[in-house]
Amino acid sequence: MNAADLILPAVLAPLVGTFLILVAGDERPNLRDTIMVMASVVTFAAVAGIYPEVSAGGLPRLEVLQIVPGLPIAFEVEPLGMLFALIASFLWIVTSFYAIGYMRGHHEGNQTRFFACFAIAISAAIAVAFSANMFTLFFAYEVLTLSTYPLVVHHQDQEARRAGRTYLGILLTTSICFLLIAILWTWVAAGTLDFRPGGILAGRVEGPELGILLFLYMYGIGKAALMPIHRWLPAAMVAPTPVSALLHAVAVVKAGVFTVLKTIVYIFGSANLQATGVSEWLLYVAGFTVIAASCVALTKDNLKARLAYSTVSQLSYIVLGAALATPWAIMGAAMHIAMHAFGKITLFFCAGAIMVASHKTKVSQLDGLGRRMPFTMLAFLLGALCVIGVPPLGGFWSKWHLVTGAFDAGEGLIVAVFLISTLLNVAYLLPPVVRAFLLPAKPDEARDGHHDEAHHDDHGDGRGGIREAPLFCVVPLCLTAAGSVALFFYVQPLFDLLYGILEFEARMR
Repeated sequence: MNAADLILPAVLAPLVGTFLILVAGDERPNLRDTIMVMASVVTFAAVAGIYPEVSAGGLPRLEVLQIVPGLPIAFEVEPLGMLFALIASFLWIVTSFYAIGYMRGHHEGNQTRFFACFAIAISAAIAVAFSANMFTLFFAYEVLTLSTYPLVVHHQDQEARRAGRTYLGILLTTSICFLLIAILWTWVAAGTLDFRPGGILAGRVEGPELGILLFLYMYGIGKAALMPIHRWLPAAMVAPTPVSALLHAVAVVKAGVFTVLKTIVYIFGSANLQATGVSEWLLYVAGFTVIAASCVALTKDNLKARLAYSTVSQLSYIVLGAALATPWAIMGAAMHIAMHAFGKITLFFCAGAIMVASHKTKVSQLDGLGRRMPFTMLAFLLGALCVIGVPPLGGFWSKWHLVTGAFDAGEGLIVAVFLISTLLNVAYLLPPVVRAFLLPAKPDEARDGHHDEAHHDDHGDGRGGIREAPLFCVVPLCLTAAGSVALFFYVQPLFDLLYGILEFEARMR
C-alpha cells in the first residue's frame, strides 16, 4: 500500500469510530471507550504510514471529488500538513485515555455524545492538515467549528450556552464574512485555489489589494485568535478539560495557526510578502497580541483562564513567524506548532487532574498541593518550561528559530517582543508550581464552594499523603511532559521534515 492509499483511511477512521461509539452508547461504556481508543490508534497508524514518503520528499495526493473543473475536493500531504496530522493523531491517543479518566472521575454526563463529537473534530483536523487546496481546507475548517460546538456547551447550563454563542458566533462570522470572501477573491485572481510552493498570488494581486486580501485571510482565520477576535477562546473554558486540551493543543487553535502558515507559504508566498512588505501591519498586531494576552494571563487567578490567555499569546508567536516571512522564522513557526502542543496539553491535563483530585480551580488554592500531587505538579513544571522555552525542553528550539528569523528580517522590535513575552511567561506559569511545592497547605480551605471530602485527613501541612487523580489522568500528563523533554533531544526528525520548506524559501529569494 502506497502513501496515497492511506490518506482516506486517516481521514475516515475517526468517522467510523464516531458511528461505532454511537452504536455502543452509554449502555456499554467500556466498549464505547475501547472503540474510541482503537479509532485513535488506527488513525495515528494511517498517518504515520504516510510519513516515510513525505520525509523523503514525496507529495502523496488523492482527489476525491471534482466540484467544478479545477476545483476538486482533494488531499495532498506536504511537510506542514504531515507535521500537523502527526501531532493531532498522536495526541488523540493520549487525550482519549485522559478523557476516559477525567469524564468518569468527574462523573460527567452525555459521555457518548462527547466522545463522538471529539472523533468528528479529529477527522476534520486531519482533513485540514491534508487539504490540497483552500476549498477543501475551508470545508474541513467549518466542520471542525461545528463539531466542537457541542463540546463547548457540554454542561448545557446558562454559562455554557453563553460561551457557545460566543464561540460559534465569532468563528462562523469571521470565516464567512472574511475568509470566504478572501477565498473567492483568490479564485477569481489566480484561477486556482491549489496550495503551491512560492504562492499563487505573486504577480496576480499587487499593491494595496494584496494587503487587503492578507487582512481578510488573517482575520478570517478566527481560530488563530488574533486580538480583538480572540474572545471565543477564553469563553470556551467552561467546557470539560479534555475539550480545553482539544481546543488549545490538539486540533482547533492548531488548525487556525496551521491555516495561517499554509496561507502565507502556499497562497501568498513568503518571499512575495517579504518583498512587498504588506505583512508589516501583521507583525504589530501579532506582537501586540503576544504581549497583551500575556499581561491578561498575569491577572487571572482561575488556572484554566490563565492557560487560555497564555494560548492566545503563544498562537501569535506562530503568526509572527509567518508574518516575518524569513525561512528561519517559518521554520520556527512550524516547529512551535509541535512544541506548544506538547507543552500546553500537559498544562491543561494537569489543570484537569487538579480539579478531579482536589476540586481546586484557582492558582491561589494550590498552596502545598505539590506534596499531595507530586507527579501532576512536576509535569506542570515541565509543561510550563516547554512553553517558556527553557532547555532542555522542546520549546527552546522553536523560540530560538523564531528569534533567529526576526534577526534575519532586521526586526529588533519583534526580537524584544519575544524576550519580553518570555519573561511574562515565567511570571504567570511558574507561580502555580512555586505555590504547590514551596508554600504550606492552607488548613480548612474552601474549595470553590465544595468541601473536599477526599482530604479530611489532611492536616493542612501536606501530610495527607499522595492523592493523585485517577491513573488514566496521571499517566497521559506524564507522557506528554516526557514528550516535551524528548522533543529537545530528538528534534532532528522534525527539522529534517520541515527543512524542504526552508530550502525552497531560501531559493525563492
